Amino acid sequence: DRISDARWFKKLSSCSKVGDPRPGQPYKGGDFCAFLPDTKEGQKTAMLLKKAFEHGLTFQIKSCKGEERVTWGLIPHKTSWDGGKARNGYPDAQYLREVCTVL
Repeated sequence: DRISDARWFKKLSSCSKVGDPRPGQPYKGGDFCAFLPDTKEGQKTAMLLKKAFEHGLTFQIKSCKGEERVTWGLIPHKTSWDGGKARNGYPDAQYLREVCTVL
């Protein structure tokens, strides 16, 4: 399978909300990229990830050294073309099944 579908996310800086580590405090945004295979299953997963993003489930805010930062949430993403499962990359034969279970 070709890995050619990259999803770019830009999470802008803003103020945290109820349920975040320090509600009302500003946090830094960031640029995030995830990769999916260019297959029917990869496209289905992309649609599910888009819905998760639209519902605010893709990212979370964590406090680090007194500063609030955006990080990936609990949904696993492949952030590298290679390196295998241990490095959040491919090959990982179970990834699409695992991420769809989470979604």
